[in-house]
Amino acid sequence: MRDVAVLGVGQTKFGELWDRSFREIGIEAGLQALVDAKLSSEDLGGLFLGNMASGALIEQEHIAPLILDYAGLAGRHLPAVRIEGGGASGGLALHQGFLAVASGLYDYVVVGGAEKLTDVADATAAQILSSTADHEWEVVFGATLPALWGLVARRHMHLHGTTREQLARVPVQAHEMGAKNPNAHFRNRITVEQVLHAAPVAEPLGLFDCAPLSDGAAAVVLGPLETARKHTDTPVRIRASEVACDAMALQHRRETTIGEATVAAAQAAFRRARRDPKDVRLAEISDGTSIGALIALEDLGFAERGRAGPEFADGAFALGGRVTVNPSGGLKAQGCPFGAVGVAQVVELVRQLRGEAKERQAPATELALAHDLGGTGATAVVHLLERAG
Repeated sequence: MRDVAVLGVGQTKFGELWDRSFREIGIEAGLQALVDAKLSSEDLGGLFLGNMASGALIEQEHIAPLILDYAGLAGRHLPAVRIEGGGASGGLALHQGFLAVASGLYDYVVVGGAEKLTDVADATAAQILSSTADHEWEVVFGATLPALWGLVARRHMHLHGTTREQLARVPVQAHEMGAKNPNAHFRNRITVEQVLHAAPVAEPLGLFDCAPLSDGAAAVVLGPLETARKHTDTPVRIRASEVACDAMALQHRRETTIGEATVAAAQAAFRRARRDPKDVRLAEISDGTSIGALIALEDLGFAERGRAGPEFADGAFALGGRVTVNPSGGLKAQGCPFGAVGVAQVVELVRQLRGEAKERQAPATELALAHDLGGTGATAVVHLLERAG
């Protein structure tokens, strides 16, 4: 297996992009990544595109060749594949692109992620998103994703004494980071009091505890590490790319406050990279809900069970803390176009490792982690990235 590097990155603004089509944002992100990698479309071997629900959201399936077509590449007859895994679609697409280059099948590929969530009514989008949970055992009885995460939050509070104020610290920090990110959906700072007094969504979660419905796209170009210096002054190596799955329905899991898919993917990634959670000082994690972020920190090994809440409140995961978490603003503030999330996380980490993040730049580190999650944790993807000298 060859070592794989991220050679170029690109990303659109995230938000309510009503004046832009799915194909426009997808092409924009891909072209940015190609330019950043100093490559032309003639160098590409394939396209892997993460997307959750284009058919339901924009009435367009078969989207990977659509993007190639409108990028002017249809005549090259490149393989173009869409990958779906709920909210983990982008991470899964990156995993497939990584395998394609590592195996030697292709030298250069584009991995993209895109979603248009605001082209339908909010209620319709929420219904579509809930399809990433178990329809027969959960959704059919009225459960939504926030409702399921609300149950998880209550269980975590019961087991570990996690408080509502500790949960509120998660979106407050996300908005603080998002305020420094020009591509973020939300760039406004908020307070703990605003979070606590926001409209309820699914007790104990309120409006500010849940990620927004966003449009957006992100892309990376992957290639062999051995030639990376031709394309970038600061190659970023993908040290590990791991995927794990778990039961869809919460009731079928051993413990709802433990994301066993995340645990398995993280442990496999650290074994493959011969590293440890304590080596990571920078991470982009799935924070679709406040409780989801705290559980992810525990699952990834950044906090002991039940300790993520108080440690988050104490600043352990703020900019310059023990682990700088979600300097992009995360799903909560940067935005949550599901198919793009896992790719956008890597875009942010690459910019951080290159030292290009400007106002939100985290302290220098060599190893960073990306964590993408589908549904309430049925699919988890973990990537470890490092500066390659």
